[in-house]
Amino acid sequence: MEPPKDQHTPEKSSTDPPSSAYPPSGCCTNCGGPTISEPSPLASLPEMSPPPNYRPIRAPAINLPHNSQAIILSPVPHAEQVPVVSPPYQFECPVKRIHSPDDIRRFQESPSFKNFLGFVVSLSESIRGHKISDPCLVSPTVAAVVSILETLLQWIDEIPPVQMSSRYGNISFRSWHERLAQRGESLILELLPDEFKGSTIEIVPYFFDSFGNSSRIDYGTGHETNFAAWLYCLARMGVIKEEDYHGVVARVFVKYLELMRKLQMVYCLEPAGSHGVWGLDDYHFLPFIFGSSQLVDHKYMKPKSIHNDDILDNFSAEYMYLSCIAFVKKVKKGLFAEHSPLLDDISGVPNWKKVNSGLLKMYKVEVLEKVPIMQHFLFGCLIKWEE
Repeated sequence: MEPPKDQHTPEKSSTDPPSSAYPPSGCCTNCGGPTISEPSPLASLPEMSPPPNYRPIRAPAINLPHNSQAIILSPVPHAEQVPVVSPPYQFECPVKRIHSPDDIRRFQESPSFKNFLGFVVSLSESIRGHKISDPCLVSPTVAAVVSILETLLQWIDEIPPVQMSSRYGNISFRSWHERLAQRGESLILELLPDEFKGSTIEIVPYFFDSFGNSSRIDYGTGHETNFAAWLYCLARMGVIKEEDYHGVVARVFVKYLELMRKLQMVYCLEPAGSHGVWGLDDYHFLPFIFGSSQLVDHKYMKPKSIHNDDILDNFSAEYMYLSCIAFVKKVKKGLFAEHSPLLDDISGVPNWKKVNSGLLKMYKVEVLEKVPIMQHFLFGCLIKWEE
């Protein structure tokens, strides 16, 4: 007599998968029924879609599962007005202060941290709902900064890459960077009012560190953050005013992104860190923040629109986020979901406002609160280190 079958153990058919196959996540390994388990850290992050059921060919650009709790619990950063310094000015050569997680916590709790992050939020809000080509105030300062970046672009044409067999790190970048060190300060002096000419001792180091490292021939979000810090220093001196913010993003930062893309492609800059640990696209973070702000409340384009190549072809010139996605698809081969799993995951967020707020929180946690990045950050009179 055949023993009675357990009512929870279904009879196998010839089409059933082999017993070694894994059941769906959250199901019992014996009967396939639902189980009670700890929820995934992504489950409480409404702006993220469920993680994809594939094995990425490399680690995601940002190791979200390990840090998602910190991002979830972090409040959405708010815009802050930049306080303008008043005389007597005490500009000084900026120095590194961050060496440990304790130093990060001290910086995180300081007014300088909150105000710098608030400046980034203000820039993001200034471009909300605007295309790059929309009219904006282009003050003499904004025009002067754009002119400086155009000069740096011209240098790339004058210093061609040498023939090399290695994939990364063309040594001609060192020649470009050497010219920057020789002529950069004089370029900056031209945009400063007489009363702030003495500030070059403090603001030039931020500028020089904005375009990558000449010895390692690499670039990452730490260098990008230095460029934002340089702009912040100009705002602290009142050289950049609040009414300039739209132009700073739509003209200055767009030109900076053009410059960095050319430097990355011509001189084969290596991603700083470990091939994309710190950046959404191996190099950058801020254009995704500004670009998502541009698309907030857009009538037709949604986060999932990044998968439509026609949209990328027709609108990437007007929207930074789409431009960044188009660049990723240009330089990386294979399935988008495999080489850029986090960007693919973000495309499942229902609207751009959630994308923007989530990226601002992520920038705070994954860039400004990371020792490997911020150990190179500089502090002086304009960005103070609080003892």
